[in-house]
Amino acid sequence: MKIYAAGGGTSTFMGPGRKEFDPKNLPSLKDHLKETIEESLSQLNGVIFDEGIVASFMPGQFTHQGHLGAFLPAYIPSLLGKACWAVDGACGSGGRAITSGIKSLLSGETEAVFVAGVEIQNTMKPLYVADVLAGASDYDALRKEGEAYFFPSLFDKRAQAYINKYGEILTREAMAVWTIQEIHKAQKFPKSQEYGNVRKDLEKEARTQPNSARFLSCLNPLACSKISDGAASIGLFTKEALLRFGIKKTVEIIAWGEAEGDITKLPEDLTILDMTALAVQKALQKAHLKIEEIGYIEIHDCFAITALLAIEALGLAAPGKGGEYILEGKGPHFNLTGGLIGFGHPTGATGVRQLVDLSRHLHSGYGLLVSMGGDDKTVTALIVKVS
Repeated sequence: MKIYAAGGGTSTFMGPGRKEFDPKNLPSLKDHLKETIEESLSQLNGVIFDEGIVASFMPGQFTHQGHLGAFLPAYIPSLLGKACWAVDGACGSGGRAITSGIKSLLSGETEAVFVAGVEIQNTMKPLYVADVLAGASDYDALRKEGEAYFFPSLFDKRAQAYINKYGEILTREAMAVWTIQEIHKAQKFPKSQEYGNVRKDLEKEARTQPNSARFLSCLNPLACSKISDGAASIGLFTKEALLRFGIKKTVEIIAWGEAEGDITKLPEDLTILDMTALAVQKALQKAHLKIEEIGYIEIHDCFAITALLAIEALGLAAPGKGGEYILEGKGPHFNLTGGLIGFGHPTGATGVRQLVDLSRHLHSGYGLLVSMGGDDKTVTALIVKVS
């Protein structure tokens, strides 16, 4: 059975950097869901959905709101009386929601599934946000002895390990170049968090030496994805549903791979993303493709160091060569709208946003997304082609 994605939408990714950002007057979770769903439905006129899925990580802590599946019928009348539910896979929630929808279609129980992702994070100060997001790790075992900015510190340790193993100068420059190019891309898209954000000297800011007394030892603030509010959505369909509803603009989902790590264990090698490599390998094997045949890749660049590690995990560069790969400008198109560093990272929405971008910007060939949750623990890789 063939599966297709169509009708992608996003809300405006809101947070520090947006001119209109006001912590005292934030759009609500419902505002973001309504905005993205309206954009999706404007492209899917008359579609009757059989199921609905919402990806979100910590809505209860950030907004005191759970039971998100029950919001979908409020904005999608055809879902009233149908099955709707929420999916959590930390920052990889969106990827897991998409594959949940795919499996529902493959079961034969459904022909049209609506998938959304949403997260509101700016209801708290950054230090408290970091504490909530630490729930993507083994909180009881690791949080008490962890740094105040918990997840940034985990990837700072990965950056330190990489620098110790492969050298500092090239690694820092590659991270800076990645950061600069992602922000430049995002500034072209009106709904991105970086749109309209005037930076006096981005080149200098991206190369600012990290200060462990204020933040981290290897990553400066610009090398980290943003605290973001936002939502994304898309429809998944069988071929029969496409024909019935007259849907034209689609991408075909041809393969996916999923991998789950042990959350109670720390990485054996901080310079390797094991689960990312495994999930991508599974997807490529199912699609009978090599990574060199993929023309457009959505990387989960929660931190600039993650981009280097992901490029190596995908098999595009040998261990220790991810920085050179970035500086040489090789390979496929990455993160056309700026990825997590540029467009923004509302955790539950990111994986869905990645598929939305593939459906919008892939005009030929194959595209790949990598949706990663936690410290490389919940990973979904998805391959699409222009239908």
